[in-house]
Amino acid sequence: MQDMGFKWIVFSRIMRSIGIIFITLSSSLYLNLIHVSLVLIGVVFLGVIGFNSALSLTLGIIGDRYGYKKSLIIGESISTIGTFLFALSTNFYLITASLMIAGIGGAAGGMRGVYSPGLSALVVSNWPNERERVRRMGILTSSASLASIAGSSMLILHNYLPFGSVENYRVLFLLSSFFLLASLLSIINVKENPRPRKTSKVLSMSSLRYVYKVMITNALAGFGIGLAIPLLPLWFEIRYGVNSSDIGVVFTLSYLFTSFGSFLATRIHLDVLKVASVTRVMNGIFLILMALSPWFVLASALYLIRGMNAGMGAPNRTAVNIRGVKSEDFGAASSIEGLATRGAQMSSGLSGALMEMDLLYPLFLGGIIQAISGILYLTLLKKPKEESTLIKGKEVNSLKTKTFKL
Repeated sequence: MQDMGFKWIVFSRIMRSIGIIFITLSSSLYLNLIHVSLVLIGVVFLGVIGFNSALSLTLGIIGDRYGYKKSLIIGESISTIGTFLFALSTNFYLITASLMIAGIGGAAGGMRGVYSPGLSALVVSNWPNERERVRRMGILTSSASLASIAGSSMLILHNYLPFGSVENYRVLFLLSSFFLLASLLSIINVKENPRPRKTSKVLSMSSLRYVYKVMITNALAGFGIGLAIPLLPLWFEIRYGVNSSDIGVVFTLSYLFTSFGSFLATRIHLDVLKVASVTRVMNGIFLILMALSPWFVLASALYLIRGMNAGMGAPNRTAVNIRGVKSEDFGAASSIEGLATRGAQMSSGLSGALMEMDLLYPLFLGGIIQAISGILYLTLLKKPKEESTLIKGKEVNSLKTKTFKL
């Protein structure tokens, strides 16, 4: 099995996770600290997610034509520049603009640092076998989740720096930007299989027929995630009166659980679609239970279990999402599917308003919507029995061929 510089992809995701997790976790807390209203914080995250969605689609199209390594480098460069600007900015409008450029917003889960434009397409392009794709993505998500512990630990460290609360954040933002720079530089060493000739402008019709099904389910899941997750650190702070160090501990432990879940994904050989669907349903159920929890400890424990569940589901969804897509369309397809998720996460603009109405609403409503999306995912993407048998036979033959060559 060709390595294709996979160790450099792993190193890149580790570095990226450390930097981006801290900023994602702390940005809402930082904006609240400098007296930005809850509603306006939600609007800022709406703009961040909108800009990042448009950039992702553009880079996906570029990747199909010129290579996913190139789109990764472009995306990482923009994020790195944005984080430097964010660390150095003091004006609210510059802070907002730099967050948008960096594309830092949305969910602060353990897999946040894994996915950037071109990553999924590069993995599925370099490793054609579906089980191997799940294994590679499992390694990446597990490594990134473990590295996220360092990012969340920086939030714990925030209270112990001597520069004052606001300046402590800015120092750590600057440190985060250097981790993102390391991620960018490591991508240069990654190899890529030659791209097939692009015959369609964006997507071929056969790919589009599959992608639109994924988009429907991703949009529904993204809407629920947008309501519940982007402002979750702030929700913990307001709901239970805990400080940034307490929140940092919760997210640090959640990344450990997510990493373990991703490791399990590389070892459990169950039906890929069923794992992808059931784990998404459970993600929503855990959010509902968190919303109803009267205690910080219980809500935190539920979030930890949710992290393990999410870690197990994500690598399987990456493989399923690309099943019916032509190889020449991997970049555009993964970007459009991601666009549906991220675009729908602009519901974070409603999250702040819902929190002002009642703290129950964001997680409870978000959880219901995400659970429904998991059921729909299984329904829409389930293959006819004869087609499923044919694909399974092809995978077995592929594995036999590889074993013979060894």
